[in-house]
Amino acid sequence: MFKRAAVLVVSCGALFAGCGTDPHIENEEIISNLMEAGIPADDIMVVDGAVYVGRDAHVSLEASRELLQRGEGSEELYMTTNRVGTSVTKICVNPTATFNTYTRLSQGLDLALGNYNALGLRITFARGPTTGCTANITAQTMAGTGGSSGFPSGGRPYGTINIGTGLNSLSVDVNEHVVTHELGHTLGLRHTDFYDRSISCGGAPTNEGTAGVGAVLIPGTPTTATPGGSIMNSCYPPDTDGEFTSSDRTALNYLY
Repeated sequence: MFKRAAVLVVSCGALFAGCGTDPHIENEEIISNLMEAGIPADDIMVVDGAVYVGRDAHVSLEASRELLQRGEGSEELYMTTNRVGTSVTKICVNPTATFNTYTRLSQGLDLALGNYNALGLRITFARGPTTGCTANITAQTMAGTGGSSGFPSGGRPYGTINIGTGLNSLSVDVNEHVVTHELGHTLGLRHTDFYDRSISCGGAPTNEGTAGVGAVLIPGTPTTATPGGSIMNSCYPPDTDGEFTSSDRTALNYLY
């Protein structure tokens, strides 16, 4: 998730390293799996030891292996071929101590959780630490004015969202937007304009392709993206209100 017209690769900031006893070997396998699945090499990047596709979506070793097992999805838009399983009913988002020192990031998190809970989905969100959690997501900081996260794997939401500390100097609505967007990825939502990032980001047209996780049209949602048409657009406008659009609500109600 980036501000419109930002320099995308630079905006990724300092992201955390991948897990495993030998991240270098793991990353080689992830990249190999992605390329075997047909992901263009120029849509894969390694930042601080972690493999990313679509600029802000981390791909784990498990997720890359699942991709080869299930084959490719369709090449339309909105969701990955992985979803959060029915055993997950309450997702607790646990901010780090550092995250909590940034007032607007913290406010944005609360508002983002409210966005999801207002929809009455089968999955609810809570700010942790708390009890009754069937899945947990850590909210931590990164450099810049964007964010990053990842897609579901093994029926679980992706376990981390990274939110840029530079957002603390922007409006609460922008913070709400970015946190809501990154949580959307953890549930399996793709960028609405994945097939042409220039729709929300400006610049030259860029197609993310299936990004190794599928790009499947959600019934009832538009087949084409528009500026401001979804909180899941690749880049956010400076005047965002941080709220879901009608298409976003349709997509989430269909999924969950």
